[in-house]
Amino acid sequence: METLHVPAMIPVMTLPDTVFFPQALLPLHIFEPRYQQMLRDVLASDRMFAVAHLDTTRQPEPDLVEPLHRTAAVGIIRACQKGGNGTSNLLLQGICRVTVKEIVREEPYRVIAVQPLSTTAGTHHAGLEVLRLEVMRLLNLRRRLGAPAPKGMTQFLESIDDIDTFADIAAFNLCEDSAIKQQLLETLETRRRLQLFAASLKAEIEAQRLRRKLQGRLPDDHIADN
Repeated sequence: METLHVPAMIPVMTLPDTVFFPQALLPLHIFEPRYQQMLRDVLASDRMFAVAHLDTTRQPEPDLVEPLHRTAAVGIIRACQKGGNGTSNLLLQGICRVTVKEIVREEPYRVIAVQPLSTTAGTHHAGLEVLRLEVMRLLNLRRRLGAPAPKGMTQFLESIDDIDTFADIAAFNLCEDSAIKQQLLETLETRRRLQLFAASLKAEIEAQRLRRKLQGRLPDDHIADN
């Protein structure tokens, strides 16, 4: 993965509900004609394209179509299966963060100029390990309080040796809020990223506890009667 060269200009999908991270595995269903063309082109070349999160705060701006956040992630297609009517299902694996320098063109699909971004630890390994254990503790507590989690995710996270990768995989799979996920993507220091994720988990846990307290013994669909 580290030997892959990210081109200076690369196609991009701008998606409303997806924040992509390095090392993450993202399944995508390609059906729009512009993205069908993009897929054909990237499969014939380096198999890479970027995924950027739609910046909804900028949508009211005039003459602005699908505004994107300036920090995105580039991925490489690991598997692709063609369906009917030109559609495809693919699996994209994140390679690295990039900053979007400019939009080069919009037709037949959007192409952006990018600059790869590197992350830094921000502290020594022992300090990162303490933060990692705190994030795992909070994730397990949140799950015990009833929050859904992909099957086997806890065991998978525990098997990841690199803490920067752990932080990205955990955020991609287990952070519920797209705005927070985008903030985590933009945070290049691993120490700070783990701290921010831990803070968001603590807020979720407190909200879950408050909900349980307010709910009492009533079922979920009768909480308003309490």
